[in-house]
Amino acid sequence: MIHFSKLRIVASVAAGLALMASAAFAQEVPAAGASARIDAIKAAGELRVGVLANPPWLVEDTTGAGEPWRGPAWTLAIAYAEKLGVTLVPVAVSHETKVPVLAANQVDMTISPLSMTKKRMEVVDFITYSRTSLCVFGKASNPKVANAKSVDDFDNPDVTIAYFTGGGEENWVKERFPKATLRGVTSAGTAAPVEEIMAGRADVAPINRIPYVALARKVKGLEALPRENSCQDSTEAVNEIGLAVDKNQPEYVEWLRAVAEKMLPELQAQEEAEVANM
Repeated sequence: MIHFSKLRIVASVAAGLALMASAAFAQEVPAAGASARIDAIKAAGELRVGVLANPPWLVEDTTGAGEPWRGPAWTLAIAYAEKLGVTLVPVAVSHETKVPVLAANQVDMTISPLSMTKKRMEVVDFITYSRTSLCVFGKASNPKVANAKSVDDFDNPDVTIAYFTGGGEENWVKERFPKATLRGVTSAGTAAPVEEIMAGRADVAPINRIPYVALARKVKGLEALPRENSCQDSTEAVNEIGLAVDKNQPEYVEWLRAVAEKMLPELQAQEEAEVANM
């Protein structure tokens, strides 16, 4: 007699093997004729990638030794080029051109890290491998910070939150903390209004999780919420980060995403290493 429990185990194992086989197949380069973009890349013998430094994802190495770039975005681009059997060719882009160069066919992808916005999603497809989010920091010696259990505790009239007017965090602060006392200040060219915190004019301020690590190293006595992993696991105002390709290339996009998904652990480890060195 065959027990149903054994049947379920066999079925589960078979399903798992099928999933693994499917994932492995998805990483294979599409056959000739399946993707016009991949066919063109192979015919040219090169993968053209738009580059513009944006640490920790894409860091330019100006020493002249070794690879000209490093970081998870570059590692991913190398993997694509190797799988396609072509040469990786970086093409310099600017903040203004890093998206338009895709439609103009001047690059095959832009690996300069882009945040995935609704406006950009209308003209390009994303292959995401990271994310940004916000932390809220203040002096560790401030009881309002020390006694806070979560970011929610700052939504209080007794808490003054500083933010840069016109900055990306302004709308989020106003929506996230409607009860707090808000203090808009002019940007001083820093990642966050830390001067307001140190001078005691504000209790806390928002900052992107990436620059917070460097700020906390430079300015002693700061603490950020969420506290776990130096606020690197924050889920506040999450925005996906990745590379972009021109629209209407489904086979190309599917393959790029399959490769990126397989490499996620390696890419995340590289990102963490770059953040630690910032």
